Amino acid sequence: MQQIIYFISKNSTKLLFLLLLVVSLYLTVQTHSYHNSKMLHSANVVSGTIYEKTNSVTEYLHLKDENIRLAEENAKMKQILYNSELIVDSTFAVNPEIRIAQDFKLFNAKIIKNSYHKKNNYLTIKGGKVHGIKKDMGVINAKGVIGIVENVSKNYATVQSILNTHSRISAKVINTDHFGTIKWDGKNTGYVQLVDIPKLAVLRKGDSIVTGGISTIFPENIPVGLVDQVFTSKNSNFYTISVRLFNDMTNISSVYLIESVNIDEILQLEEETVSDE
Repeated sequence: MQQIIYFISKNSTKLLFLLLLVVSLYLTVQTHSYHNSKMLHSANVVSGTIYEKTNSVTEYLHLKDENIRLAEENAKMKQILYNSELIVDSTFAVNPEIRIAQDFKLFNAKIIKNSYHKKNNYLTIKGGKVHGIKKDMGVINAKGVIGIVENVSKNYATVQSILNTHSRISAKVINTDHFGTIKWDGKNTGYVQLVDIPKLAVLRKGDSIVTGGISTIFPENIPVGLVDQVFTSKNSNFYTISVRLFNDMTNISSVYLIESVNIDEILQLEEETVSDE
């Protein structure tokens, strides 16, 4: 104890300097959006590298199971492609790009981190700006919707999971074409909620819920889940529907990212329309 006190006393000036330096850097980052943005970008790069190395060790230990899962997922994805109006790019073996109805591009990426036990969950994927990944891309796998890209660095990206209380995804009941919004109440990782479906809709347990196609993020009819329970309120004209997800969000490894080919044209047109009002 005396040696510690002696050390602090002897180096008090240096220690005070370091403390003030740390405080000043913290205040600079917190009060300036530019520095804050650079700090978040750097943290994303560093954490992405760490997650990738950790994930590589885990993958090696579970290589056989991983290969089986990937083979099953690829088979299901090919089945979806061959049984819908999709055009597969001839360079797919070299460049993993697929065109969906010529309006969307599809890229593949690997998950290196996945959180699902928080209120606002995220995934980190290996794939960034140099791979064509952009903010607001839809993220899916063979079973259905995963989330939406939120931040992108050079080689990595973070995805806002469908299990995020801030997530909002347009969806519909497939046999009624009534549209609503998918959100999550932060409770059960196997279920999300579909709201704003009018009581005029005829619903049954087991009905399929799919993406609505009214946004530029997801194409129409990407699977989400099945109707599990329907809740009504006398004070509302809309249902609240509990949807059991097709995906087990605690056990996913690879994803596909969707880019709308015409998004810039659509957004520009919408901006011009709003400015004319």
